[in-house]
Amino acid sequence: MSAGPAESHRLHVGVEAPAVLAALAGGRLRLIPLHRRRSELCELRSGVVAPLVVGDRPVAALVTYHVQTPGPAALRIASDLAELLATPLRLQEAEQQRMALARSELRALRAQISPHFIYNTLNTIAAFIRTDPDRARELILEFADFTRRAFHAPQGEFTTLADELIYVRQYLQLEQARLGDRLCIRLNVEPEVLNVTVPTLLIQPLVENAVKHGIETAREGGTVTIRAEDQDDECLIVVHDDGGGFEAVRSAMDGAGALANIDRRLRQVFGPAHGITIESRPGSGTTVQARVPKYRPGVRAS
Repeated sequence: MSAGPAESHRLHVGVEAPAVLAALAGGRLRLIPLHRRRSELCELRSGVVAPLVVGDRPVAALVTYHVQTPGPAALRIASDLAELLATPLRLQEAEQQRMALARSELRALRAQISPHFIYNTLNTIAAFIRTDPDRARELILEFADFTRRAFHAPQGEFTTLADELIYVRQYLQLEQARLGDRLCIRLNVEPEVLNVTVPTLLIQPLVENAVKHGIETAREGGTVTIRAEDQDDECLIVVHDDGGGFEAVRSAMDGAGALANIDRRLRQVFGPAHGITIESRPGSGTTVQARVPKYRPGVRAS
Protein backbone atom coordinates (compact mmCIF):
# COMPACT_ATOMS: atom_id res chain seq x y z
CA MET A 1 0.00 0.00 0.00
CA SER A 2 1.53 3.32 -1.04
CA ALA A 3 1.85 6.24 1.37
CA GLY A 4 -0.29 9.36 0.92
CA PRO A 5 1.17 12.79 0.09
CA ALA A 6 1.31 13.95 3.67
CA GLU A 7 2.96 10.72 4.84
CA SER A 8 5.60 10.94 2.12
CA HIS A 9 6.29 14.59 2.90
CA ARG A 10 7.28 13.66 6.48
CA LEU A 11 10.64 12.57 5.12
CA HIS A 12 11.68 16.20 4.60
CA VAL A 13 9.11 18.19 6.58
CA GLY A 14 11.83 20.35 8.15
CA VAL A 15 12.79 21.92 4.85
CA GLU A 16 10.12 24.60 5.13
CA ALA A 17 10.85 25.46 8.78
CA PRO A 18 12.69 28.72 7.90
CA ALA A 19 9.70 29.85 5.80
CA VAL A 20 7.33 29.09 8.70
CA LEU A 21 9.50 31.14 11.06
CA ALA A 22 9.64 33.98 8.54
CA ALA A 23 5.84 33.97 8.27
CA LEU A 24 5.56 34.07 12.04
CA ALA A 25 8.00 36.97 12.25
CA GLY A 26 6.04 38.92 9.65
CA GLY A 27 2.63 38.00 10.98
CA ARG A 28 1.25 37.58 7.44
CA LEU A 29 0.03 34.74 5.25
CA ARG A 30 2.92 33.21 3.31
CA LEU A 31 3.09 30.79 0.38
CA ILE A 32 6.09 28.45 0.42
CA PRO A 33 7.20 26.27 -2.55
CA LEU A 34 8.08 22.70 -1.68
CA HIS A 35 9.17 21.13 -5.00
CA ARG A 36 9.80 22.63 -8.41
CA ARG A 37 8.70 19.37 -10.07
CA ARG A 38 6.38 16.61 -8.99
CA SER A 39 8.28 13.79 -7.30
CA GLU A 40 7.33 10.14 -6.97
CA LEU A 41 8.37 10.34 -3.32
CA CYS A 42 6.29 13.44 -2.55
CA GLU A 43 3.41 14.84 -4.58
CA LEU A 44 3.07 18.06 -2.56
CA ARG A 45 3.98 21.21 -4.48
CA SER A 46 3.45 24.05 -2.02
CA GLY A 47 2.39 25.02 1.47
CA VAL A 48 0.54 27.92 3.03
CA VAL A 49 1.64 29.33 6.39
CA ALA A 50 -1.13 31.22 8.20
CA PRO A 51 -0.01 32.82 11.51
CA LEU A 52 -2.31 32.65 14.55
CA VAL A 53 -2.29 36.21 15.85
CA VAL A 54 -3.13 37.01 19.48
CA GLY A 55 -2.90 40.57 20.70
CA ASP A 56 -1.12 41.83 17.57
CA ARG A 57 1.58 39.18 17.84
CA PRO A 58 1.80 35.79 16.10
CA VAL A 59 2.02 32.92 18.61
CA ALA A 60 1.66 29.88 16.33
CA ALA A 61 1.00 28.97 12.73
CA LEU A 62 -1.33 26.79 10.70
CA VAL A 63 0.49 25.11 7.80
CA THR A 64 -1.54 23.56 4.99
CA TYR A 65 -0.05 21.50 2.17
CA HIS A 66 -1.23 21.34 -1.45
CA VAL A 67 -0.54 19.15 -4.49
CA GLN A 68 -0.75 22.23 -6.69
CA THR A 69 -0.25 25.96 -6.27
CA PRO A 70 -3.21 27.14 -4.15
CA GLY A 71 -5.55 29.73 -5.60
CA PRO A 72 -7.32 32.62 -3.84
CA ALA A 73 -10.05 30.33 -2.44
CA ALA A 74 -7.51 28.00 -0.80
CA LEU A 75 -5.61 30.96 0.65
CA ARG A 76 -8.81 32.42 2.06
CA ILE A 77 -9.73 29.07 3.65
CA ALA A 78 -6.29 28.83 5.29
CA SER A 79 -6.62 32.40 6.59
CA ASP A 80 -10.13 31.75 7.95
CA LEU A 81 -9.02 28.52 9.65
CA ALA A 82 -6.13 30.33 11.31
CA GLU A 83 -8.53 33.01 12.53
CA LEU A 84 -10.84 30.34 13.92
CA LEU A 85 -7.99 28.56 15.71
CA ALA A 86 -6.71 31.84 17.17
CA THR A 87 -10.08 32.66 18.77
CA PRO A 88 -9.77 30.35 21.82
CA LEU A 89 -6.19 31.59 22.32
CA ARG A 90 -7.46 35.17 22.39
CA LEU A 91 -10.20 34.23 24.83
CA GLN A 92 -7.66 32.56 27.08
CA GLU A 93 -5.43 35.62 27.03
CA ALA A 94 -8.41 37.90 27.73
CA GLU A 95 -9.36 35.74 30.71
CA GLN A 96 -5.81 35.84 32.04
CA GLN A 97 -5.80 39.63 31.71
CA ARG A 98 -9.17 39.83 33.49
CA MET A 99 -7.89 37.69 36.35
CA ALA A 100 -4.72 39.76 36.64
CA LEU A 101 -6.81 42.94 36.78
CA ALA A 102 -9.11 41.42 39.41
CA ARG A 103 -6.13 40.40 41.54
CA SER A 104 -4.74 43.91 41.18
CA GLU A 105 -8.07 45.39 42.31
CA LEU A 106 -8.11 42.99 45.27
CA ARG A 107 -4.59 43.98 46.30
CA ALA A 108 -5.59 47.63 46.06
CA LEU A 109 -8.60 46.99 48.29
CA ARG A 110 -6.46 45.23 50.88
CA ALA A 111 -4.06 48.18 50.81
CA GLN A 112 -6.95 50.52 51.65
CA ILE A 113 -7.50 49.06 55.13
CA SER A 114 -7.55 52.24 57.13
CA PRO A 115 -4.45 53.07 59.21
CA HIS A 116 -6.90 55.10 61.27
CA PHE A 117 -8.82 51.89 62.07
CA ILE A 118 -5.61 50.06 63.04
CA TYR A 119 -4.49 52.96 65.24
CA ASN A 120 -7.88 53.16 66.98
CA THR A 121 -8.01 49.40 67.53
CA LEU A 122 -4.57 49.31 69.12
CA ASN A 123 -5.53 52.23 71.40
CA THR A 124 -8.70 50.39 72.40
CA ILE A 125 -6.75 47.24 73.22
CA ALA A 126 -4.24 49.28 75.25
CA ALA A 127 -7.10 50.78 77.28
CA PHE A 128 -8.57 47.32 78.00
CA ILE A 129 -5.18 46.05 79.17
CA ARG A 130 -5.54 48.34 82.19
CA THR A 131 -9.25 47.79 82.86
CA ASP A 132 -10.07 44.30 81.54
CA PRO A 133 -7.02 42.16 80.65
CA ASP A 134 -9.12 39.17 79.58
CA ARG A 135 -11.07 41.32 77.13
CA ALA A 136 -7.81 42.82 75.86
CA ARG A 137 -6.46 39.31 75.23
CA GLU A 138 -9.60 38.40 73.22
CA LEU A 139 -9.31 41.56 71.14
CA ILE A 140 -5.62 40.94 70.42
CA LEU A 141 -6.47 37.49 69.06
CA GLU A 142 -9.32 38.90 66.97
CA PHE A 143 -7.12 41.69 65.64
CA ALA A 144 -4.32 39.24 64.78
CA ASP A 145 -6.70 37.00 62.83
CA PHE A 146 -8.35 39.99 61.17
CA THR A 147 -5.04 41.34 59.87
CA ARG A 148 -3.98 37.85 58.77
CA ARG A 149 -7.14 37.59 56.67
CA ALA A 150 -6.74 41.13 55.37
CA PHE A 151 -3.17 40.82 54.16
CA HIS A 152 -2.67 37.14 53.50
CA ALA A 153 -5.82 35.03 53.33
CA PRO A 154 -7.89 34.32 51.46
CA GLN A 155 -5.56 34.82 48.52
CA GLY A 156 -8.23 33.84 46.01
CA GLU A 157 -10.38 36.22 44.05
CA PHE A 158 -13.56 34.62 45.44
CA THR A 159 -14.81 33.26 48.75
CA THR A 160 -18.11 32.07 50.19
CA LEU A 161 -20.57 34.49 51.75
CA ALA A 162 -20.18 32.59 55.04
CA ASP A 163 -16.39 33.19 55.10
CA GLU A 164 -16.83 36.83 54.13
CA LEU A 165 -19.24 37.30 57.05
CA ILE A 166 -16.68 35.81 59.47
CA TYR A 167 -14.30 38.57 58.40
CA VAL A 168 -17.06 41.17 58.82
CA ARG A 169 -17.85 39.85 62.30
CA GLN A 170 -14.21 40.23 63.36
CA TYR A 171 -14.13 43.81 62.09
CA LEU A 172 -17.35 44.69 63.91
CA GLN A 173 -16.19 43.15 67.18
CA LEU A 174 -13.13 45.37 67.10
CA GLU A 175 -15.21 48.45 66.30
CA GLN A 176 -17.81 47.67 68.95
CA ALA A 177 -15.04 47.38 71.54
CA ARG A 178 -14.04 50.93 70.62
CA LEU A 179 -17.45 52.55 70.12
CA GLY A 180 -19.39 50.61 72.75
CA ASP A 181 -23.15 51.29 72.80
CA ARG A 182 -22.79 53.87 70.03
CA LEU A 183 -22.56 51.05 67.49
CA CYS A 184 -25.43 48.57 67.17
CA ILE A 185 -25.42 45.69 64.69
CA ARG A 186 -28.34 43.94 63.04
CA LEU A 187 -27.57 40.85 60.97
CA ASN A 188 -30.20 39.06 58.89
CA VAL A 189 -28.75 36.39 56.62
CA GLU A 190 -30.88 33.69 55.08
CA PRO A 191 -29.14 30.30 55.38
CA GLU A 192 -29.85 29.46 51.72
CA VAL A 193 -27.23 31.99 50.56
CA LEU A 194 -24.37 31.18 52.94
CA ASN A 195 -22.62 29.05 50.29
CA VAL A 196 -22.99 31.63 47.50
CA THR A 197 -19.63 32.58 45.97
CA VAL A 198 -18.83 36.29 46.25
CA PRO A 199 -15.78 38.41 45.39
CA THR A 200 -13.35 38.49 48.30
CA LEU A 201 -13.65 41.64 50.42
CA LEU A 202 -17.10 42.47 49.08
CA ILE A 203 -18.96 43.24 52.32
CA GLN A 204 -16.32 44.31 54.86
CA PRO A 205 -15.36 47.56 53.05
CA LEU A 206 -19.07 48.43 52.74
CA VAL A 207 -19.51 47.89 56.48
CA GLU A 208 -16.35 49.85 57.28
CA ASN A 209 -17.63 52.71 55.15
CA ALA A 210 -20.97 52.63 57.04
CA VAL A 211 -19.24 52.72 60.43
CA LYS A 212 -16.70 55.38 59.51
CA HIS A 213 -18.97 57.79 57.62
CA GLY A 214 -22.38 56.93 59.05
CA ILE A 215 -22.07 55.92 62.70
CA GLU A 216 -18.78 57.28 64.01
CA THR A 217 -19.60 60.83 62.92
CA ALA A 218 -23.11 60.78 64.46
CA ARG A 219 -23.35 62.20 67.97
CA GLU A 220 -25.60 59.41 69.26
CA GLY A 221 -24.08 56.69 67.13
CA GLY A 222 -26.43 54.38 65.25
CA THR A 223 -27.11 50.97 63.74
CA VAL A 224 -25.51 49.11 60.87
CA THR A 225 -27.81 46.53 59.29
CA ILE A 226 -26.48 43.72 57.10
CA ARG A 227 -28.91 41.64 55.07
CA ALA A 228 -28.37 38.77 52.64
CA GLU A 229 -31.51 37.46 50.96
CA ASP A 230 -32.29 34.57 48.64
CA GLN A 231 -33.94 36.00 45.51
CA ASP A 232 -34.41 33.25 42.92
CA ASP A 233 -31.13 32.94 41.01
CA GLU A 234 -29.47 35.83 42.86
CA CYS A 235 -28.33 36.78 46.35
CA LEU A 236 -29.21 40.32 47.42
CA ILE A 237 -26.70 41.86 49.82
CA VAL A 238 -27.64 45.08 51.63
CA VAL A 239 -25.59 47.20 54.03
CA HIS A 240 -27.53 50.05 55.65
CA ASP A 241 -26.63 52.62 58.28
CA ASP A 242 -28.95 55.17 59.89
CA GLY A 243 -26.25 57.81 60.17
CA GLY A 244 -26.09 61.28 58.67
CA GLY A 245 -26.13 60.27 54.99
CA PHE A 246 -24.63 62.40 52.23
CA GLU A 247 -25.54 64.07 48.96
CA ALA A 248 -22.65 63.32 46.58
CA VAL A 249 -23.56 59.68 45.92
CA ARG A 250 -22.13 59.67 42.39
CA SER A 251 -18.75 61.00 43.51
CA ALA A 252 -18.40 58.06 45.90
CA MET A 253 -18.43 55.75 42.87
CA ASP A 254 -15.64 57.58 41.06
CA GLY A 255 -11.90 57.30 41.47
CA ALA A 256 -9.97 54.70 43.43
CA GLY A 257 -12.04 54.50 46.64
CA ALA A 258 -13.34 51.26 48.15
CA LEU A 259 -16.88 51.68 46.78
CA ALA A 260 -15.62 52.32 43.24
CA ASN A 261 -13.24 49.36 43.54
CA ILE A 262 -16.03 46.98 44.59
CA ASP A 263 -18.33 48.29 41.86
CA ARG A 264 -15.67 47.65 39.18
CA ARG A 265 -14.93 44.16 40.45
CA LEU A 266 -18.60 43.17 40.46
CA ARG A 267 -19.09 44.44 36.91
CA GLN A 268 -15.93 42.73 35.67
CA VAL A 269 -16.99 39.37 37.09
CA PHE A 270 -20.77 39.34 36.68
CA GLY A 271 -21.45 41.93 33.98
CA PRO A 272 -22.52 45.58 33.85
CA ALA A 273 -25.89 44.93 35.50
CA HIS A 274 -24.28 43.79 38.77
CA GLY A 275 -22.55 46.89 40.10
CA ILE A 276 -23.44 48.29 43.51
CA THR A 277 -26.21 50.84 44.02
CA ILE A 278 -26.17 53.57 46.67
CA GLU A 279 -29.10 55.45 48.13
CA SER A 280 -28.33 58.25 50.58
CA ARG A 281 -29.75 61.56 51.72
CA PRO A 282 -28.60 63.87 54.49
CA GLY A 283 -30.34 62.85 57.70
CA SER A 284 -31.71 59.59 56.27
CA GLY A 285 -28.72 57.26 56.35
CA THR A 286 -27.14 55.29 53.53
CA THR A 287 -28.04 52.00 51.85
CA VAL A 288 -25.67 50.06 49.58
CA GLN A 289 -26.93 47.07 47.61
CA ALA A 290 -25.24 44.40 45.51
CA ARG A 291 -26.78 41.50 43.61
CA VAL A 292 -24.62 38.43 43.12
CA PRO A 293 -25.66 35.53 40.84
CA LYS A 294 -25.82 32.24 42.72
CA TYR A 295 -23.93 30.56 39.89
CA ARG A 296 -21.65 31.84 37.17
CA PRO A 297 -19.32 29.61 35.08
CA GLY A 298 -15.71 29.95 36.17
CA VAL A 299 -16.61 31.68 39.46
CA ARG A 300 -15.84 29.54 42.50
CA ALA A 301 -14.42 30.01 45.97
CA SER A 302 -10.72 29.19 46.43
